[in-house]
Amino acid sequence: MTDNETKARQLLAEAEKKISSSSKGFFSQFTGGNKTEEAIDCFHRAGNLFKQAKKWNEGGNAFMQAGTLQLKNNNKHDAGLCFVDAANCYKKSNPGDAIKAIERAVEIHTDMGRFIMVAKHHESIAEIYEKELENQEKAIDHYQHAADCYAGEENKSSANKCLIKIANYSALIDRLDKAIALYEQLGKAAAENSLMKYNSKEYFFKAGLCHLCIDLLNCQQALNRYIDLSPAFQDTREYKFLLKLIENLEEEDSDAFSETVKEFDSISRLDQWYTTMLLKIKRQIQTGEDLR
Repeated sequence: MTDNETKARQLLAEAEKKISSSSKGFFSQFTGGNKTEEAIDCFHRAGNLFKQAKKWNEGGNAFMQAGTLQLKNNNKHDAGLCFVDAANCYKKSNPGDAIKAIERAVEIHTDMGRFIMVAKHHESIAEIYEKELENQEKAIDHYQHAADCYAGEENKSSANKCLIKIANYSALIDRLDKAIALYEQLGKAAAENSLMKYNSKEYFFKAGLCHLCIDLLNCQQALNRYIDLSPAFQDTREYKFLLKLIENLEEEDSDAFSETVKEFDSISRLDQWYTTMLLKIKRQIQTGEDLR
């Protein structure tokens, strides 16, 4: 056991004694508040020492106890900070407990009307589901909560970042209509903003790939709409790439499809999302079925 861990456990014992003494005897009504504050300090210091000792679960537990006592003292803001500290520890050892700790902070900040903080907490939860638990549906739900909170506070930039995440994951789990609607919403908004026009290309490109997973005719009609919204899209490599993919699919030429993708990737490197979606599309040539 390291020195930091030993000191942390001593502080936990000290905190428990202070809690016990604050609830006993006639004079507890006069000293209880001070004893509770001292116990909070002990739990908080113990949490930091556990962090230094890399005892993540114990650190999270200590911060949770500090937060619970802060709520008892009606210090909501400080309680929320403690629960976030607990979550940061639990992320290293127990993602499920990290989510529970952040949810405590969500309750507090919702009650206080601090919706930007609520949005950030939902993003944190979404990232845990995304990266640690690999639960894309849960990640989507929490990114949606975050987007709604940001939008309610007129923070459109942060809301859009969440919507992009929702669209990307919706596409990957075959919620294609939802993904298309979001990409088109983002693309239209970008096309109407002189500072964001260039970004519309990416959104319309992703929407087009989602359409290709469903129906060629719908994709062709959608591309015409995108050109109406952003005429410059017609001159992009992405647009020409989509037209070539449509041609490959119409001819049911799997080899030509692969060559088209390889050629595009040699100039514009395709990330994992694009690769996954293109494999979904290619399966249509091999199976003769769409993803519906």
